[in-house]
Amino acid sequence: MNFIDRHAYDWGSAFARFLFPLFRKRRRIAVDNILKAGITDDPKEADRIARVSWGHLVGHICEALRVPHVITRENWREHLDVSEGHPAAVKLLLEETDTPILLVSAHHGVWEAATNLLSFARPMIAIARVMNNRLVASWMKKHHFRGPVTIVDKNHGFTPDTLRAWENDCAAMTILMDQHTSKGISLTFLGRPAKTYTTATRLAMRTGHPIVVGSFVRVAPYRYRLVGGEPLSFPKNANRETCTQLLNDRLGEAIRRYPEQYLWVHRRWR
Repeated sequence: MNFIDRHAYDWGSAFARFLFPLFRKRRRIAVDNILKAGITDDPKEADRIARVSWGHLVGHICEALRVPHVITRENWREHLDVSEGHPAAVKLLLEETDTPILLVSAHHGVWEAATNLLSFARPMIAIARVMNNRLVASWMKKHHFRGPVTIVDKNHGFTPDTLRAWENDCAAMTILMDQHTSKGISLTFLGRPAKTYTTATRLAMRTGHPIVVGSFVRVAPYRYRLVGGEPLSFPKNANRETCTQLLNDRLGEAIRRYPEQYLWVHRRWR
């Protein structure tokens, strides 16, 4: 690992933390979200968490840009810590790769770097935002920013071809569930009312495929820890609202364990 690779996160994080006071609106949103989620009741501590999480966002992106130079098919397991992952979830995600799964996560930890790393274990399909700027989108695709991952534009929904590829390739369908929406159903996220997409629940109920819920958090340069519980399965006659709330609760548990790595500036509760 060269000097640039080793310090990419530190430089990006330090630069972002230094400039954070200039982003007054985002700072207010982050502090308000942290306080209302009950992470702390101290405004000064909430401001500290907000600043660190902002630094983590930029640091994570800087490090993710270097992941293809550091993590390879030969060494990827050396960069993965599964000590906080449920054994059944670890086995399903990394070893039983002949089963299609749903991987439900949030803007928490290292969501960009994780898809790149996991693509060495099994095919990955990510429901993600495609950049509006064509030059940025083209650059990300050309340089494999997210690794050899099939990206499905979240605005276009699931096509029959996407679903067939998911099942035929036994891929991990990755969905970030903390996206803001004015649609969805009214549930709670981190203890606050929030409209929530039911996509993951509906897919699990329809197909019977298991769900792994959790995050990958950063514990050292290019070393990422799986945080999550036992895999979930939903029968076809399950209650959609109850199941979706369970997914929200599982994500909330991971975020509360590592609040400094959540995207608090994200306007989830608009």
